[in-house]
Amino acid sequence: MTDRETRYVRVKADTLVAIQKAMEPALGMRAAECLVAGARVGEAKHVTAPAGDARQHVETVLAAATGQGWGEFALERFGANELVVTVRRSPFAEAYGRAAGPVCHLTRGLLEALAAAVFQRTARVRETACAAVGADGCRFETLA
Repeated sequence: MTDRETRYVRVKADTLVAIQKAMEPALGMRAAECLVAGARVGEAKHVTAPAGDARQHVETVLAAATGQGWGEFALERFGANELVVTVRRSPFAEAYGRAAGPVCHLTRGLLEALAAAVFQRTARVRETACAAVGADGCRFETLA
């Protein structure tokens, strides 16, 4: 599928999680950082700096992510240096099953790309709650 110049490939969340699980024994915690970095770089091409209202830009990107099947995104808080997003029905958490820690590394990378574009500087995101660990949903906090 293509949208303008962007080519999309439909990949099941189960397949992405299987790749993640295959990486974990070999790389340990570095597997998570590889997935975050890959999503951050890949999504940075599509998540540009806001031309107008930053909050509206964030809402638009989150709505697009929801529409593309990344889960049900909601903006919890937004400020000059803060972005907090919740995601219900994360396909990554659902496909992963029970886990000892957060597993939504691709979502974290997407949100790092978004935060960097909005705040115009490097931003790191922490997944502070994850459905795979037993939370009602996943929660991501950015302090830029």
